[in-house]
Amino acid sequence: MSDARKGDVLLEMKDTRIDGFSDNRWHQIIKGVDLALHRGEVLGLIGESGAGKSTLGKAAMGYAQPGCKIKSGSIMFDGIDIMAATEAEKRKLWGSRMAYVAQSAAASFNPAHRLIGQTVESTVAHNVRGEAEAREDAVDLFRQLSLPDPETIGERYPHQVSGGQLQRVMTAMAMSPRPDLIIFDEPTTALDVTTQVDVLLSMRAIVEEFNTAAIYITHDLAVVAQMADRIKVLRYGEEVEDADTATMLSAPTQDYTKSLWSVRALEKPQNPSDDIVLSINNVDAAYGGNIKVLHDVSIRVPRGRTVSIVGESGSGKSTTARVVTGLLPPMTGSITFDGEPLPPELKSRSKDQLRRIQMIYQMADTAMNPKQSVGEIIGRPLSFYHDMTGAQRDARVVELLDMIELDASFADRLPGELSGGQKQRICIARALAAEPDIIICDEVTSALDQIVQEGILKLLLRLQREFGITYIFITHDIAVVKAISDEIVVMFQGGVVEQGLKDDVLAPPFKDYTKLLLDSVPEMDPNWLDDIATERASQ
Repeated sequence: MSDARKGDVLLEMKDTRIDGFSDNRWHQIIKGVDLALHRGEVLGLIGESGAGKSTLGKAAMGYAQPGCKIKSGSIMFDGIDIMAATEAEKRKLWGSRMAYVAQSAAASFNPAHRLIGQTVESTVAHNVRGEAEAREDAVDLFRQLSLPDPETIGERYPHQVSGGQLQRVMTAMAMSPRPDLIIFDEPTTALDVTTQVDVLLSMRAIVEEFNTAAIYITHDLAVVAQMADRIKVLRYGEEVEDADTATMLSAPTQDYTKSLWSVRALEKPQNPSDDIVLSINNVDAAYGGNIKVLHDVSIRVPRGRTVSIVGESGSGKSTTARVVTGLLPPMTGSITFDGEPLPPELKSRSKDQLRRIQMIYQMADTAMNPKQSVGEIIGRPLSFYHDMTGAQRDARVVELLDMIELDASFADRLPGELSGGQKQRICIARALAAEPDIIICDEVTSALDQIVQEGILKLLLRLQREFGITYIFITHDIAVVKAISDEIVVMFQGGVVEQGLKDDVLAPPFKDYTKLLLDSVPEMDPNWLDDIATERASQ
């Protein structure tokens, strides 16, 4: 980790106040926060969903998202008064001296253009490098960020890579012009634990090599412990406390910070069962007819239980979910649901079969229509599956919002007015609206801070107890796996490495690949990543 404050002050924000417009009125989002960042320093911003972390990070670049405005305060960047700068002046800084790595990479790429062109676009447009040199450098960045086939992956389109791979390409895009300041907004949220280690090491190396300052926004306390020289805690748009990382981890002064540190995953006792509601039988699947991604996959899912599927990005976890939902018919093999063969294609399934298997997607940003209100989004399955209309449907929407710990006022909001965690909770409510037998959860807690995550997991477990819902839980978060699983399926390169009861899979002796996954889970010790780097250097 770089030495804190090893350079001059690059960014200074004083008494920053930001307002947002919702419910037909302006209200405070950031309430007079100060921030100072030195060259080569990494500042971690943490707090609950809706604390204002992303809003403050974007404001550091002089940007306020639609529906927000920087009301007052001062923002100085390397002697430039950002508050007084014109849009044209700020745009000269954005993508050259200032870069932003967003939480949702899928919503940040143009689906019609190849990855390599988008990676170097800003670098070339700002005359930082010529196109040929920028492309060569981008391949080096792809390699540093552990992307597969770094020489050719840039020729793919966004939909042809996994969510984790797309997030790494976005990180390369931000690093390409070698900016003075990078805002990392949950950059490893979509990454599995083994890939996350490589990306964190690469980010730190580049920040240190080029003396880049960074604001690292995250809800993952173990990750921020590895990345940040200093940590600032936010809550309800206000600073709770600010200290160097070692002090913040060992001796936080505020009760709220102590509560963040004390949050631990649930430890659900496993409940074995031989009542199999869904069976995936020797399935092979491919994209485009020839890019085979699943190899002889067989998984059994007990009724009313939770089967977690874990593995690296690109291991086939989400593809397995697409096969189950009928979005990707298998080449060979079959699926049995409640004792009956399940038609392989979505269009061949009955309305009731569609209702009984629901999916919550990883990228909440791209899973909702931005022009529909929350009430319309949750209300659609109520109308489609249950013929609810009018007051009956509206009342049920309010009940579902209450179940996910949001009040009735959210029914009138648009997705753009919600935080990342709130968007994901709306997606959960939409799936619950169908009253399904099985819910496939594809990284549904990855956008949530620990406090909200714990609440969502408790909610899912309570729904399972009350209604007997079966979950297929796709995740790279081992803490979540421990919290919610009855059984665990470990996948690697499109195949199943092992499946068994949670206590069996997570107890030694481990399979080699399972051990690699467990060893890659970050710890709260700020020296953990340094120890990993030292270990790798000695091998």
